[in-house]
Amino acid sequence: MGRVFVAGSINMDVVATADRHPRIGETIAGQQVLYFPGGKGANQAVSAAKLGAPTTLIGRLGQDAFGRELKAFLATQEIDLSFVQETSGAQTGTAIITIAKADNTIVVIPGANALVGVTDVAAPLLAKGDIAVSQFEIPLPTISAFFKRARAVGATTILNPAPAIEFDAEMLDLVDILILNESELGLLSKTELRDTDDHTRFIEAARSLRGGKDKIVCVTLGKRGVVALVDGKPLIISGLAVEAVDTTGAGDCFVGAVAAQLATGNPISDALNYANVAASICVQRMGAAPSMPTISEVETAISTRRPGARRDP
Repeated sequence: MGRVFVAGSINMDVVATADRHPRIGETIAGQQVLYFPGGKGANQAVSAAKLGAPTTLIGRLGQDAFGRELKAFLATQEIDLSFVQETSGAQTGTAIITIAKADNTIVVIPGANALVGVTDVAAPLLAKGDIAVSQFEIPLPTISAFFKRARAVGATTILNPAPAIEFDAEMLDLVDILILNESELGLLSKTELRDTDDHTRFIEAARSLRGGKDKIVCVTLGKRGVVALVDGKPLIISGLAVEAVDTTGAGDCFVGAVAAQLATGNPISDALNYANVAASICVQRMGAAPSMPTISEVETAISTRRPGARRDP
């Protein structure tokens, strides 16, 4: 069995709930303020660990109250924290999140996450069969160095290019599996996309990012499911009808689930189906990292919902 290594951000999510999002310049009354462990790196690591993969997190925390709380939480998730450093002179990363009717807006303050460097990702020993995961809440040169080390030993690389920023072809060439949503796909492919577009629009945009013929591109579409290019052919996974409460960690849950499944040796089509179910459970609970489902929860959902995938010609 392979291991999952996640190089990424660790944040405290400060969540305000309200009936609707305020307009620019407007003040509205909210309902409550909640504090949840989050950050895309931490979320993805928690997801992978709870779904059975030996998981190591690489990142940084500030020497502050949020940092102490986050480290204590992550330690209970059976994640290897040997490569999580406490950094003086920088605050722990923080995300300010507003949730209204299950939709969210997010402002991220990187803090210590911006200091995750090349030396941080040089320390862990990766091997063939391992899965290396990262996202765009740590510096891009660090991600490139991490993926170069992974590629050198035959590990599989997964990039979740979020928050979406443009990046060069050299970075893309280091990616085996690209997992992104429709807005990130639109920015990176320079294509105007809406979540209501036909699947063929997403498939064509994904083709423009594919680069090497072996690269897998997976587009998560929320309640509409997943569209992926696997071996150059479209794979469409139907969405699952659930009552969403908070979508904040859904994409990270999906990424972590894919990584965990691949680490156990399952094929990519099975991994994407499994991750689709896992994410549908995640959105039914509040919070990011705490909402990640367990193996038993996903297996129960699979046995009752029987999700499916189809390949288009």
